[in-house]
Amino acid sequence: MRSIAVANQKGGVGKTTTSVNLAVALSRAGQRVCLIDLDPQSHATLHLGVSPGAGGPTAFDVLCSDQPIAAACLPVTETLAVVPAHIDLSAVELALAGKPGRESVLRRRLAEDGRFGGGAGTDGEFDYVIIDCPPSLGLLSINAMSAVGEVLLPLQPHFLALHGLSKLLETIELVAEHVNPRLRLLGVVLCMYEAGTRLAGEIARDVEEFFGSVQEAHPAWREGRLFSARIRRTIRLAEAPSFGQSIFDYAPDSHGAEDYAALAAEVDRVASAGGATTRRVA
Repeated sequence: MRSIAVANQKGGVGKTTTSVNLAVALSRAGQRVCLIDLDPQSHATLHLGVSPGAGGPTAFDVLCSDQPIAAACLPVTETLAVVPAHIDLSAVELALAGKPGRESVLRRRLAEDGRFGGGAGTDGEFDYVIIDCPPSLGLLSINAMSAVGEVLLPLQPHFLALHGLSKLLETIELVAEHVNPRLRLLGVVLCMYEAGTRLAGEIARDVEEFFGSVQEAHPAWREGRLFSARIRRTIRLAEAPSFGQSIFDYAPDSHGAEDYAALAAEVDRVASAGGATTRRVA
């Protein structure tokens, strides 16, 4: 099983859109996928047409009330399930204050459930777990990085985004050193990409050059890559969540559907950390 946290401490960069549509694209390709929504805003939950806290356990109950993750796992299609979020997640910091091992609660819940194979790298009911992180590097994001093998970073192509990249790499280093030694950066995907602008091209080159020049970098991210799939800016991607649909259901012939299908195929080709030898995709 491969487990991927989709993370960026900056909001509005396409993180939830990427989490949902990557999960759906992988499931449409025949992979068995569980999407875990760890954002108190519940946007990934709503994006899939699920009402947050509609009478059943949520990610908050899994983290704070000793609920098994199976109790909160809702089927969306035959190959896609979701663990929904709720606004209660905003109180996780207080609810887990002083609790030993609070940064790795989600990892323990996954390890207790045989459907998740006891963690990344073993067999189970799911081929992929995708975790949508909140736009912060707090306890929820740390729990996600503690539970997964890989981190995918959606990046909007502007210069300030490069500063955010360095901050996230620092966090990956810290989690790898103190909580989850197997954590690795899967790579960066450019979202809201406008190919006709010089800025987008410059940022893409900067990211490629950065990863190409860090052979002595921390092992948690030195194999990072810039994915060749670019998620183009399109109004269809912005409209789809309001209908509770992925881009593949809302606008299957759009650029957004084409781009996320390409990203899913690329992610699926790249071996996970700890598996076969990785190869750079530029």
